[in-house]
Amino acid sequence: MIKTPVIVINYKVYSTSFSTSALSIAKAAEEVSINTGVNIIVAPPATEIRTLASNVSIPVYAQHVDPVDLGAYTGHIPPEAVKEAGAKGFIINHSERRIRVDEIAKLVIKARDLRLNTLVCADTPEVATALAVLNPDMIAIEPPELIGTGIAVSKAKPEIILNTVSRIRSINNNVIILTGAGISTPEDVVKALELGTLGVLVSSAIMKAKDPKKVINDMAEAAIGRK
Repeated sequence: MIKTPVIVINYKVYSTSFSTSALSIAKAAEEVSINTGVNIIVAPPATEIRTLASNVSIPVYAQHVDPVDLGAYTGHIPPEAVKEAGAKGFIINHSERRIRVDEIAKLVIKARDLRLNTLVCADTPEVATALAVLNPDMIAIEPPELIGTGIAVSKAKPEIILNTVSRIRSINNNVIILTGAGISTPEDVVKALELGTLGVLVSSAIMKAKDPKKVINDMAEAAIGRK
């Protein structure tokens, strides 16, 4: 069972997403998680999964996996590979790595078989509702036009969050709903929780920050009502 509130840090492939910087941010996230009790998940590039998973106690997710089995699939990343590297789950269908609905379904089933967690991304309330039928562990609503802008969807388009929560809860009371896209400040986190989601999916605000640990800590403190 995934503890809430949850903060998922998607490393993407910034200059800080690799090597010592990647590990430093993961260790900072681990320290904040221990101190605040907030569930913080890091999702580094595939090349960094093993290193991070071997050095921190918080969950490490893959940013993407391919809907293939082990075999002759040059260049693909099967779910089995990220599990062996130490990942506890993976992101599916991020706006920068879209896949088909049938592929999403296959990956959710495969993850369940492998005892891995899934975070499925959706760009609209309608898509999020359709994906909720597949019963992933988490769904993040993230309008792609706001990703990386620093303009949080929870502020710019709160009706999207409210609509998503209402629609999903009408058919699925178990999936954890997250707010993504433009999450940049502790206030954004507070607003996301006020709108009915149970955490956030964040990237550039942390990965491009001068002091990533401070940003992580401020967001975690906000998530538990200390700010």
